[in-house]
Amino acid sequence: MPRLAYLFERFPAFGQTFCYREIAELKRQGWAMDIFSIRRPTAVANENWDPSIAESVEYLPDEQELLTRVQRANRARELPPAAAIAIEEWNRRPDFLRLQQAACVGLQLRQHGVGHVHVHFAGMAARTAYWIAKFFGITFTFTAHANDIFVPTNFEIGLEQLVSSAAAVVTVSDFGSLFLRDRFPQQAAKLHRIYNGLDPSRFAENAEISDVPCLLSIGRLIEKKGFRDLISACGLLRDSGRKFRCEIIGDGPLRAELQTQIDTANLSSVVSLSGPQSQAQISAALSTASVFLLPAIIDRDGGMDNLPTVIMEGMAAGLPVVATAIGGIPEMVEENASGLLVPERDPAALASAIEQLLADPERARSMGARGQAIAAEKFSIEKNVRALGSILRQFTAG
Repeated sequence: MPRLAYLFERFPAFGQTFCYREIAELKRQGWAMDIFSIRRPTAVANENWDPSIAESVEYLPDEQELLTRVQRANRARELPPAAAIAIEEWNRRPDFLRLQQAACVGLQLRQHGVGHVHVHFAGMAARTAYWIAKFFGITFTFTAHANDIFVPTNFEIGLEQLVSSAAAVVTVSDFGSLFLRDRFPQQAAKLHRIYNGLDPSRFAENAEISDVPCLLSIGRLIEKKGFRDLISACGLLRDSGRKFRCEIIGDGPLRAELQTQIDTANLSSVVSLSGPQSQAQISAALSTASVFLLPAIIDRDGGMDNLPTVIMEGMAAGLPVVATAIGGIPEMVEENASGLLVPERDPAALASAIEQLLADPERARSMGARGQAIAAEKFSIEKNVRALGSILRQFTAG
């Protein structure tokens, strides 16, 4: 039985459904794994998650206990010499806790006989895995997603060191893979594109039972999701006489600002911010929606979405999609086949695309059916996790 470890910054977390699905499918395919999390979750995980996965997570101790534990291991000469030297030399320089965490986790991995670690995001956990590899010779791989590669934080152990030190790097879209190939051409051979996956059978067939069509969007209420443009587009649709309602599911720092925009435009009767919802509630909302929307933008810092899981879920539910053509979204939405792609920051184009689908329900249904087929063909969790497993198996015993 192949065995590896997963290391997260925080797990399980509300926005990490794709990580949970990956781990659950790896287990189903016969993998054994240890799961470590540097921090504890701040919100309850999805109620449909296998509780045995959450219960198996080992959390690192708080800072003081972590330092005490590593000092004790050092005094007992349990740390590899490379770890003891690096920790002493690094001292309290920025990101020093990554070295301490690497020592703590690495000792446990060595004790458990685990020789490989996989990480999601080129962030805190990846930097910890970098030091685990340096100290213990335990290889690591990571899956890169969006802002972690498009606008990486400037740490001494940065994206270049992570890519060059990793045994392999997975990206979730061709767009992301090409981005890294252009930036690090010498590392091209270790880059692999594997889409996030889902089980399409878990999403109910779209029922669309209301006489008033529902426009549905889901995402964290932050700039790069483009919700300001969606609200503006709703104003244009309302002014044209089109009857509809729009529901935005999610929470985030822009909630008050977006609500003010809705109120100021007198859209509160047709546009609602529903807050965060469970996966069961999201599935129910998808089953009664008419169109799925995600008008994502490139934000002022260069951050953008790459392969939004919510678009994948909308497709699996049989909804036509209207989205912007940024990041890996064009790899998901086939223009004029499963949805419509519009320029970013263009509420008029967004409203026009929505109007096209609302005015032609048969075309919308055809697009939804094509999206469902794409979700099953391209984003099957079983197929994509099997592809990931074939990469990880190169670095694991069993």
